[in-house]
Amino acid sequence: MMRAAMTTALVCALLIAGCAREAPPEPVAPGEPGLDPVSGLKMTGDWELVRASCSHCHSTQLVIGQRGSAEQWLTMIRWMQDKQNLHNFAPSVEQKIIRYLAENYPPTASRRRAALPPDLMPPNPYAP
Repeated sequence: MMRAAMTTALVCALLIAGCAREAPPEPVAPGEPGLDPVSGLKMTGDWELVRASCSHCHSTQLVIGQRGSAEQWLTMIRWMQDKQNLHNFAPSVEQKIIRYLAENYPPTASRRRAALPPDLMPPNPYAP
C-alpha cells in the first residue's frame, strides 16, 4: 500500500512538473537586438554566420563570455587557427565575423580596482 502511494505521488509530481510553463523571455530594451533562444547570440547583422562558424567547435556561450576589439577578436581567431586547427575563412567572411563580434561583444571596462599607489603599499617582507 505504501509503495502504491509513493508511486502515485511520484507520477503526480512528474505530471505537475511537466505542465509547468516555460519562463517568458527576458524583455529587450527598445532598439536592442533580441537574443537567439538556442545560441544566446544577439540577433543582429551576421549573427547566423557567427553561430554557424563558431558553434562547430565550441559553445556559443564561450563567445558570449569573451569581449574584444576587432583586433583582439582577430587575434583570437588566429590563435584558434594556429593551435586548434580552425580552418581559414575567406577574407570577406572573416571580416563579417570580426565586425559582428567587435560590435556586439566589445571590450568592457576593467572590473578590477586600480593599483594602490606605492606609498600606500605595505612593506614587502621579501624585498632585498
